[in-house]
Amino acid sequence: MKLARVFGGIATGILITSAAWAQAFPHKPVTVVVPFVPGGSSDATMRALSIKLGENLGQPVILENKPGVNGTLGVGLALRAPADGYTLTIGSVGTYAISPQLIKAVKWDPLKDVDMLGIPVRTVNVIVVTPSFPANTLPELLDYMKKNPGKVSFANSGEGSTDHLTSMLLWQKTGVAGLNVAYKGGGAALTDVMAGHANVLITNLSVLLAQIKAGRLKAIAVTAENRIAELPNVPTVAESGVKGLDVYSWQGIAAPKGLSQPVRDKITSALVATLKDPSVVKSLEQGGFEVVSLNSTQAQALLQSEIQRWKTVIDVAGVRAE
Repeated sequence: MKLARVFGGIATGILITSAAWAQAFPHKPVTVVVPFVPGGSSDATMRALSIKLGENLGQPVILENKPGVNGTLGVGLALRAPADGYTLTIGSVGTYAISPQLIKAVKWDPLKDVDMLGIPVRTVNVIVVTPSFPANTLPELLDYMKKNPGKVSFANSGEGSTDHLTSMLLWQKTGVAGLNVAYKGGGAALTDVMAGHANVLITNLSVLLAQIKAGRLKAIAVTAENRIAELPNVPTVAESGVKGLDVYSWQGIAAPKGLSQPVRDKITSALVATLKDPSVVKSLEQGGFEVVSLNSTQAQALLQSEIQRWKTVIDVAGVRAE
């Protein structure tokens, strides 16, 4: 009986401690590691969320930019922090689902070490060509590639990037291939396509929209399930005859694995409330993002499916990171 009372007391103490911890969290600022330089999609997403998220948590949310190794360096640093909710990170599909498969130096596992808390936004990709390029539709582009094998250049932001792998997926789905041209970053790829030094680019709407509107690029298809409001006259890839090329670049907020349920609940509840705020939604949409607000379960499921999807593309194409 004494032993039972001892164990009962321990269990009660654990419950009280857990409840007290949940009530106390957060008692200091929460840091979000952004694994890219300021100005990118992950950074823009977190800056749009941070002030209101801090208000909903009751403590400031501080951003720390830790760029390097395609975003995997900053995520790795965040994952080495205690799983107490005070250090979070944000990353893209490339950061979580692609780069860990390509870069041997990555020592963390996206399924074993990452606690996905939610995916607030995604961005559709657009297939664009230089204005002087003869193709005006995706079928015309594919036909031109068949007639000119290996001569149509596809620019991308680097070997193993999402824009590179989306091009590889297009080639695998259609059986035609272009010339892969990898740049040291998306800015250089975009500049060369606009200048006519490369023919095709597949990347985020948020990066391309202003250039498309200005006539400096010609949009021929979007990698979405449905046509998008920003480009209502541009068909989807499925409408253009290519199935299985619905590709989005999403942003996921995560913590080190092992976050307690009470702390997780506080963070996810604050994130949901933040994504319902009209001013936050407006800011994100103006930046070219679609607010999807996937919860932790949905985010984890998407991560698993994306890892498998891009593993297949990587293996078939024989892609190796630089």
